Amino acid sequence: MGESTFKIIFSSMKDPRIDRTKLHNLLNIILLSICAVLCGAETWIGIAEFGQARESWLKTFLQLPNGIPSHDTIGRVFSMIDGNAFEQCFAKWVQTLSGLTSKTIAIDGKQNRGSKTDNSALTLVSAWASENKLVLAQERVNGKSNEITAIPKLLELLELKGKIVSIDAMGKQKGIAKQIMEAGGDNVLAVKKNQGKLFQEMKFVFETDRKQDFKGAPFDYAETVNKGHGRI
Repeated sequence: MGESTFKIIFSSMKDPRIDRTKLHNLLNIILLSICAVLCGAETWIGIAEFGQARESWLKTFLQLPNGIPSHDTIGRVFSMIDGNAFEQCFAKWVQTLSGLTSKTIAIDGKQNRGSKTDNSALTLVSAWASENKLVLAQERVNGKSNEITAIPKLLELLELKGKIVSIDAMGKQKGIAKQIMEAGGDNVLAVKKNQGKLFQEMKFVFETDRKQDFKGAPFDYAETVNKGHGRI
């Protein structure tokens, strides 16, 4: 579970409660809730029921002198804590769980199925650790067109040193590329034909070097062909 690492990272979280109401340790409530959600709990009641059913196991790594907090307590605590601070701590903790052997991180935005309302659907930009098959962090956006404003916020949550970050054409922005490079990462940014001058310049350089089998070129060449979802 990486409990000691969890405590170190989440110790920066500020407890919004006054002292006389702290019957349950803040970090215990957070870790209990994470365990419950990972096991399928979807409500505050579900989290509390998970805690009651697994209390003996939880006590092997949590101090629970007052037992399992009620669902009202859990919900109230999460309504009071700083959501941004929690998101940053959680993203940092997730990145330490498996040592993250993944060299590549893919940034992509998707609309959540079934979330569409009269106004819009829920769109999330996610950071995906390719080799680990793990979502490192997510940032909510109001629509597809706002991905370019959400991506920098998402990148701030990630440890990018030594990583290769891939982003589709939506994220081909000078500011985003600079942010990744300043964090010690490398970029793979898609360029499409609507980026007229840049596309033509890249195509010219690439095709010129390919005719010479890339001898002396500052890059290599590889090609893969995939077929799926009706596309090649």
